[in-house]
Amino acid sequence: MRTVSRKAAALAGGAIIAAGGLGVGIYAAVGGGSGAVHGGSGAVHAGRSAAHTRPRPPLRVVSVTPANGSRDANGADDVTVTFNEPLIASDPLPWLSPAVAGTWQRWGKTAMFTPRTGIPAKTSETVMVSQTVSGVRSVEKFSFRTAAYSTLRLQELLAQLGYLPMSWTPELGAGIQDQSAAAQLAAAYQAPPGAFRWQHGYPSVLHSFWRQGHANTLDEGAITAFEYDHGLALDGMAGPRVWAALLRAAETGAHNQHGYSYAIANYSEPEALTIWHDGRQVLSTAANLGISSAPTPVGTFPVYEKLPFQIMKGTNPDGSHYADPVQWVSYFVGGSAVHYIPRGSYGFPQSVGCVELPYSASQRAYHYLPYGSLVTVTP
Repeated sequence: MRTVSRKAAALAGGAIIAAGGLGVGIYAAVGGGSGAVHGGSGAVHAGRSAAHTRPRPPLRVVSVTPANGSRDANGADDVTVTFNEPLIASDPLPWLSPAVAGTWQRWGKTAMFTPRTGIPAKTSETVMVSQTVSGVRSVEKFSFRTAAYSTLRLQELLAQLGYLPMSWTPELGAGIQDQSAAAQLAAAYQAPPGAFRWQHGYPSVLHSFWRQGHANTLDEGAITAFEYDHGLALDGMAGPRVWAALLRAAETGAHNQHGYSYAIANYSEPEALTIWHDGRQVLSTAANLGISSAPTPVGTFPVYEKLPFQIMKGTNPDGSHYADPVQWVSYFVGGSAVHYIPRGSYGFPQSVGCVELPYSASQRAYHYLPYGSLVTVTP
């Protein structure tokens, strides 16, 4: 038995903390008179009065948010671990694996982690909680996976940055309050409400490709254009690298500098190519589409490669090979491209799957068909 001085026993609040056994014991000294702490009995005697408290039970986890096993967590939200007892300074805090930049804090029975900029989409995380029971230390694990980012938010950002033929305006008081990385990430998980407004001047067929809140052809072209501007692989899909670059662009206000273009190649004779740019028609020219044995693919496709000059090589329907010098080449699907090649006339099927134009028209088309521009080939 060890006797503690009167000064130690009469400290403000009289709280003396001792660790050991199954948990942490908290003992309260009552009164300011002479007294002694007897570690064996766990009681504090202060004059004629004594307070008896139970030893602190071992800490155990009551709940974790996001819940263990969840696969749709919002990576911008806090991570919380709730225990059966209030936490004290000596209790070890949980941690995340893999590590995430942020801060842990104790709030009563809860340990709360606030990520600095959030956890990216489709990321697997494990909350590690250290516990000591009967003198044996162990680590309990709780795993979750963050959800995918919102397709609607993808469209909102592409519209805001000028990659779609429409604008987007948030509802009054419902938009992002700031342009910080954390705010952009939070909105990526839960899109704020707002309204899209089409830019006038485009043909109605362009509207038919749009599906708000769902992946569509307009998204593919816009993503392709964004990928090119930001040095990413061109696949028209919003993967992790696209989202990371998109959130940075939203934070910094990096808008599309090329404008928005749309083209229609018409198989009806006389065959023609028409281009709209930023809501107005900028080109209408005679064109040569593919012959019946080597037709130009019908559908709508984004421009994915551009070359001012090349030797275009391939195989003719009769099995012979060609190697033709061509200029102002804009590939939109497979080996099919809008380009110049010298012909005696234009306006009817002559190409092997491409859209051939006269020289001056081809040069103009090359300028007005930046990466990601949609080209529709009608039946």
